[in-house]
Amino acid sequence: MKLQRKNRLRAIAAGALAVSGALVLTACGSDDNSSSGGGGDSKAAATIKCDGKGQLLASGSSAQKNAMDLWIKNYGGACKDTKLNYKATGSGAGIQEFLQGKTAFAGSDSALKPEEVTASEKVCKGGKAIDLPMVGGPIAVGFNVPGVDKLTLDADTLAKIFNSDIKEWNDPAIKKLNPDAKLPSLKIQAFHRSDESGTTDNFTKYLKAAAPKSWPHEPGKAWEGRGGQSADGSSGVSSQVKQVSGAISYFELSYATANSIKTVDLDTGASAPVQATVDNASKAISEAKIKGTGSDLALDLAYDTKAANAYPITLVTYEIACDKGNKAGTLAATKSFLTYIASEDGQTSLKELGYAPLPTEIATKVRESVKNLS
Repeated sequence: MKLQRKNRLRAIAAGALAVSGALVLTACGSDDNSSSGGGGDSKAAATIKCDGKGQLLASGSSAQKNAMDLWIKNYGGACKDTKLNYKATGSGAGIQEFLQGKTAFAGSDSALKPEEVTASEKVCKGGKAIDLPMVGGPIAVGFNVPGVDKLTLDADTLAKIFNSDIKEWNDPAIKKLNPDAKLPSLKIQAFHRSDESGTTDNFTKYLKAAAPKSWPHEPGKAWEGRGGQSADGSSGVSSQVKQVSGAISYFELSYATANSIKTVDLDTGASAPVQATVDNASKAISEAKIKGTGSDLALDLAYDTKAANAYPITLVTYEIACDKGNKAGTLAATKSFLTYIASEDGQTSLKELGYAPLPTEIATKVRESVKNLS
């Protein structure tokens, strides 16, 4: 039963990410349409209900970019009258464009702040923005240390590395966690996101929850740690880890898999270090509680969990939409697309991309919230 739940969790989470960046009404065409061509999955096409037509454009989370590409391909193959475009600008930029009325909805790797909900009332006439969890997955900590294939770190050590308090790979704290590793006398090159990012928000929430003494900064989309180097987007920081000897950074698992980057196992206090896998992320997400009210389904993730096989550095990408006051010209297509990605068929298509589905009970509530959008 737990395995079945994990499988569903993986599927749903993946779907949400795909959605978030996907749709935004645009007055003119876009060149970023390569993923919306035909050739979608035949099974998906048979289950998709196509409503509405026209161009939909969205921006936001880069963490869901890989999921979005597949979603657009499948949905676009079935619904020829709807053209989808997605730009992976980062969660912060995506939310800002939504609040400026430029998008039908946005993708974000963290829930809206109270002030953002208040600001949304100008766009959502008679309503407000809500958080719809769709795609989940592990935030991997990738590393490039010559001669080291397996590395275990804990929250305290990670906090000190990313705050420039541990600067060499053969530091005693790292040696203690990896007694059998041949750690070189090599400078640590810690990379963080230069753009505002929900991935950064979730990563720093983990550091603050699990190592509050070593991470003195408040969590947020903008990086607050001392020192280090920066790069734009998940693709940017993962590329740096791939290329730079001694590098370490954080990004969703799909980028590590695509670039053959080694990932850190976490010492969480459980009986054994926990690997960054979809199943282990699903285990952690299953412990989340809904903290939103009404149609808002913002989640409270257990970043400091010590449960066996629970990988705590996870993110859930939300689709940010108006509960009421959506633009009449895009409402039908938006609901159609979101309904598809939250469906069982939509979710299972993304398993192999490394995304973790949400729990069945949360997925059911997401579909109900989408149904009630107006």
